[in-house]
Amino acid sequence: MNKRSSHCLQKLALSATIFLAQAAWSQSNIVKMIVAFPPGGPVDFVARTLAEPLGKELNVQIVVENKPGGNGAVAAEYISANAADGKTLWFTSAGAVAINPGLYDNLSYNPLKDLAPVSLVVNNVELLVVNPGSPANNGAEFIALAKRKDLALASSGTGSVPHLAMEQLADSTKTKILHVPYKGAAPAITDVMAGHVDGFFGDIPGLIGLIHSGKLKPIGIAASKRSVTLPDVKTFAEMGVPGVDTNNWYAVFVKSGTSKSDVDRLSAGIKKALKLEAVNTKLVQSGAEPVGSTPEELGSLLRADINKWTQLIKAKKITAD
Repeated sequence: MNKRSSHCLQKLALSATIFLAQAAWSQSNIVKMIVAFPPGGPVDFVARTLAEPLGKELNVQIVVENKPGGNGAVAAEYISANAADGKTLWFTSAGAVAINPGLYDNLSYNPLKDLAPVSLVVNNVELLVVNPGSPANNGAEFIALAKRKDLALASSGTGSVPHLAMEQLADSTKTKILHVPYKGAAPAITDVMAGHVDGFFGDIPGLIGLIHSGKLKPIGIAASKRSVTLPDVKTFAEMGVPGVDTNNWYAVFVKSGTSKSDVDRLSAGIKKALKLEAVNTKLVQSGAEPVGSTPEELGSLLRADINKWTQLIKAKKITAD
């Protein structure tokens, strides 16, 4: 056998091995995507936007299941109870993995040990919105108003990203702002529209429809750059308020111990799905920023955010409800 024939046989053998590995992985043809929040919210929206195209990329059927509760603990415990085979994905926002470690002394899971990062999916900066009748037309005017009279900001719960964004704003401007926690974003937003509270920090996808309909007024972006969806709304840094920079990213994790080949296959599939025009356009129009990442990049982001949010939580003596 000559060298060329030997090389061709080696290539054929390698291709066959890869094919058999992929066939074995997709044999059951069902992959569960566990969402740590109720149906209908922004996390659920992004998960369901991704699920079908990702399933096509992986040649499997992805079934979305919502398992809310315990600020993500219910979903995390479900992931831990399943096999580390890449067939059960956890689709979550930053809060359940990056904030909870600093918020709960006896957290039932350790994101750095019990979970394997797969890929970042979208970035979601926080946006400060107020009632359309508010005299504040931008973040600087809101702070000036807060220095003259008592103002209250709603949040989706103690220790949530909206709450921590409010704390960053209060710290940066040395302004006293009353925090009013709600059980979720929906009732908080309802009370802003009703004029019962003065404002709310929230993910753009959960607010964009109400902004377009004139029911909420956007006055400040908590990020280093403006949103493509709302290009006329300035960042707080542009308004002379540094240090108000949040990113309630959404990402996919699997159980720790899942093979690197399965993790890499999932990560590559997510990146391909996010580049599809229909998926990308739908997410951008919702206010989310599709990104994708390597498992290593998501792991680095998780460690950095756990450190950032834990420091703020401890400094402000924030405790879970």
